[in-house]
Amino acid sequence: MPDKTILLVDTDHASLNFMSRLMREQGYAVLQTNLGKEGWIYAWRDRPDLIIFDPTLQDISGEQFVSKLRQDPRSSAIPILALSSDLRPARKTSCLEAGCNKYLVKSGEAVTAIPELVAELLTSKKTPVKKLTEGGYLIVFLSAKGGTGVSSLCANYGVAFCENKPEARLVVADLVLPIGSIANLVGYKGELDLLTVALTADAEINNEYFHTRLPQPPGWRFQLLPGVPTPDRANDLRADRIPEIIEALLAAYDYVLVDLGRSLSRISMPIIQRADLLALIVSTDQSTATLTHTVWEYFQKQGIEEKRIFPILNRVIGLEGLTKAETEKIIGLSIKTTIPYMGSNFVMANNQGQSIFVKYPGDAATIVIKESAQGMIELLPRLRYESKRIS
Repeated sequence: MPDKTILLVDTDHASLNFMSRLMREQGYAVLQTNLGKEGWIYAWRDRPDLIIFDPTLQDISGEQFVSKLRQDPRSSAIPILALSSDLRPARKTSCLEAGCNKYLVKSGEAVTAIPELVAELLTSKKTPVKKLTEGGYLIVFLSAKGGTGVSSLCANYGVAFCENKPEARLVVADLVLPIGSIANLVGYKGELDLLTVALTADAEINNEYFHTRLPQPPGWRFQLLPGVPTPDRANDLRADRIPEIIEALLAAYDYVLVDLGRSLSRISMPIIQRADLLALIVSTDQSTATLTHTVWEYFQKQGIEEKRIFPILNRVIGLEGLTKAETEKIIGLSIKTTIPYMGSNFVMANNQGQSIFVKYPGDAATIVIKESAQGMIELLPRLRYESKRIS
């Protein structure tokens, strides 16, 4: 299996196919596209070891393509070779100033030089990638009462985030204790779980550990940190390791979605306090609404601001019960999103280990979840900016 991956970006299909064949003959894995914007997505999502591109792109300028890669911490250290059909010296200068490591004009001589130049760039020392000081965004899903569909919504919102931000790295972490549920919901049957990670030495828990070890369930698009499968394993979990794991995840991913279920404890409260956004799931029954009001009062005493609360009314579980207006009056918060009724479809998707994005892509609930996920994505930077400005 190739241990190096090269991303090719070229508008000319003949050139793209030639380079793809040449790189594979040299033993490299290849990603390819003829659009610069798709090149960004591949670079940020798949982290290739080298990028080779022709600056004469259709959708964006070559300089813009390189500059944005250099400004993003996920791609700032990736070597970039411009294999250009533009002979002008000024173009070479502008591409090198934008951040290209090398600029080579397409020619017969260039073809023989490419393998050696690629090997040189792949073995050159990379500049360490600068990390965002704030780390990724933390979104916590929780409820005041069980049976409100928190785990199902958390997993499906994970897919929705990936739909809206395909270039981002995202992980869903199941921190429901004593038994996690998302692994069963997405069809994961492996042995790695939260306790496995908690028992791993601090020095080993880094970006590479998560990116290579955590599973990506088929059809769900995100990586998963499964919860503990049995109460016995949960008893062996050291609570003090949870905040450390959360911080390590935030350093490794752009978005960390955490399922806390109905947990309000000494373990969960530091995570809730740390969260950028709290997706508070409410169902349409009176008792859940009343308990949600109690939880919101408690949050206020803990200094959690209303702007960080994202109440979601989940009508998927039934049409009967309170209206949106009645629920808002009881809980004392404005509902941000109402998930429409799906009949038995949501349960069927869960039972088959599929997201509703795969099983029912055109359903109203699927569309609503995708739109509200986009709303969360747009809200997060503003919340963090306001938080930094106040502090």
